[in-house]
Amino acid sequence: MSKPYGKPDRIVVALGGNALGNNPVEQIEAVSNTAHALLGLIEQGNEIIITHGNGPQVGMIQNAFAAAHDAIGTPEMPLPECGAMSQGYIGYHLQQGIGREMHKRYKRWHAATVVTQIECDPDDPAFKNPTKPIGPFYTEEQAKEFMAEDPSKV
Repeated sequence: MSKPYGKPDRIVVALGGNALGNNPVEQIEAVSNTAHALLGLIEQGNEIIITHGNGPQVGMIQNAFAAAHDAIGTPEMPLPECGAMSQGYIGYHLQQGIGREMHKRYKRWHAATVVTQIECDPDDPAFKNPTKPIGPFYTEEQAKEFMAEDPSKV
């Protein structure tokens, strides 16, 4: 799978976390559709780098640990670790989905998932008014119910 004239093109594909669904079942379906769409680019000999968001997924993981904490006292998981967990399982699903599609075509394909880390300036003014949500979106009615139960969790 190489280009006829030199190095393969390297294509970066960015997937939004919301495009990957709100739970593992939806994500596997979305990844399967994505993998099928990427096959043409891969079969042309291109190198594909996939980057993705993880807002819904990291929120789901954080909510699961919070529920386990409330139910049985499991320690809550810090946000950076929840982010790493989401990167790992999203990457795993992407590798599996593309690998399945390539296997159907009897083609060998190698992939790696890279878990990334970031460093933030704690004095960045953006932290005074955060605007990027994580987790699920709630209707106004659901949000009011959750706020009545425990305002610190919404």
